[in-house]
Amino acid sequence: MQAPYRRVAIVPVSEADAATELTELGPVGASFDTDDDERLAAFYAYPDGLERCYVRANMLASLDGAATDDGTSGGLAGSGDRAIFNRMRREADVILVGASTVRIENYSGAQMSALARQERQSRGQSEVPPIAVVTHHADLEHDAKLFTRSEVPPLILTCTETVAEAAHRFGDAADVVDASGTHGDRVDPARALEILASRGLRRVLTEGGPSLLSLFIELDLLDELCVTIAPILVGGNARRIATGSGEAHTRMRRSHLLTDAEGYLYSRYVKAD
Repeated sequence: MQAPYRRVAIVPVSEADAATELTELGPVGASFDTDDDERLAAFYAYPDGLERCYVRANMLASLDGAATDDGTSGGLAGSGDRAIFNRMRREADVILVGASTVRIENYSGAQMSALARQERQSRGQSEVPPIAVVTHHADLEHDAKLFTRSEVPPLILTCTETVAEAAHRFGDAADVVDASGTHGDRVDPARALEILASRGLRRVLTEGGPSLLSLFIELDLLDELCVTIAPILVGGNARRIATGSGEAHTRMRRSHLLTDAEGYLYSRYVKAD
């Protein structure tokens, strides 16, 4: 019997529209558990020998591009995302966030297990990375978890017009620093990174929010972006992971893509050479 066949239509393709090679990502990779610290660390280690700040952003988004669900990012999170979130914090010298994110997410200081502390000490890092807050006005409440649930006083990166009043108001509860550039009424992100680098805090992890991330993108200060894509649809008017008036066109290359049984995707993209 003659083998069955399919009739295939041949569509001419111009040279300018030449086909792109696609790779199917199937269940062929080696699986491992998130408590395999050595394996997971290999995916999120910072480059060696840093002489300047290397800025990694970690963000969470829904399938339809929302950065929040019911007002916060926590509604999008899953168990795998939380494990990778903690892994990135273990790798970082400092965690950099915007003041709005601190208020909305009710940020506390970073929490590190005994194992994580030992690991960090072996790399020459402090046992617990400080939280550094970018804020023009330093309008943070004294009873916020940022101050009351933290082993390490937060670093408040503010501007010339605010620094004296903020230093007086927070006292020993925070380390307040003038991170202005040429404009005394706002924080200059490049100046903020210079201050962090001078303190030996070169492995920078920023967790947003969207306005801060957009600013780092606009100023070409972002070295890599890690985005967790949650298998959730949100709709409505939720913000994107980066929102601002400035635009940029920065080519990135994929470093890795992981998934789990819940259908989350964990991507890491670094700035293309």
